Amino acid sequence: MVNAATDAKSTISPLAWALLILLGLLWGGSFFFARVAVQHVPPLTLALSRFVIAAVALHVYLRGRDGFYDTLRRRAGAFLLLGLLNNAIPHSFIFIGQTHIGAGLASILNATTPVWTVLIAHGLTKDEKLTPRKFAGVVLGLLGAVLLFSPHLGAGADAPLWALALPLLAAVSYGFAAIFSKRFRGVDPTAIAAGQLTASTLIMAPVALIVDQPWSLALPPPGALAAMLALALVSTAFAYILFFRIIGLAGATNASLVTLLVPPSAILLGIVFLGERLEIIEWAGMAVIATGLVVLDGRLALLMRRRLLHN
Repeated sequence: MVNAATDAKSTISPLAWALLILLGLLWGGSFFFARVAVQHVPPLTLALSRFVIAAVALHVYLRGRDGFYDTLRRRAGAFLLLGLLNNAIPHSFIFIGQTHIGAGLASILNATTPVWTVLIAHGLTKDEKLTPRKFAGVVLGLLGAVLLFSPHLGAGADAPLWALALPLLAAVSYGFAAIFSKRFRGVDPTAIAAGQLTASTLIMAPVALIVDQPWSLALPPPGALAAMLALALVSTAFAYILFFRIIGLAGATNASLVTLLVPPSAILLGIVFLGERLEIIEWAGMAVIATGLVVLDGRLALLMRRRLLHN
């Protein structure tokens, strides 16, 4: 996650749009790959494998340039906390939740991240307080989350409430990470990604080894192994590089539009390849959350205001 406060670009080129759509597919694909892999690999071991492989790939990509290792040493404590909030906790929670819920539903719940970020920023910062527009976006986002939970409150629910709560708690953790990441202003974003994934590996290694004892597990089938590699290399390492490329082309605020693209990608992959289906009320929840994100973003309202003034 990247702070978008310093973004100054107001337009998006066709190339940036193409890369943004591709990134939406890659990050939507992470929920799909996780759903495939978690059927054969314990969630904590899956999270660890994602961090290890992606961290190694980014270390190879950086090759220690621009003082990366010096930055890693000087900011070791900050990287550990960022890795905990932005990777170890949320990815573990999402993967555990996905043992009972599909890729599409998990991605929609996780799409509430900007809502929690706004609420956390209001409580912890002095310069990012709630405005009427932000408050409206937060209310819509929370209402969408309530709609997603509502089909699972009855006795015949097909998924336990804790499985839905975990991706939501992951979104809260992402919100805290977004605020904390401001401490990394001026640091190469790719180095931040490599640093936090390295820290996440150190955090998750003892947890996964103690809880899952992966050496005692059966070798996953080829499909699950392929999903694990795709999750780490495609939807994590390459996706981070692509994300920062988009920031360079269109700015961080425009890059954050990927939040709206991830759930449709995850839902489409889940429907086509996993046979998942969403109920009408879950589609409604996604629509309400998406509306809340658009309100929080504010650009659509600004564009409409400008057109009214020009008319």
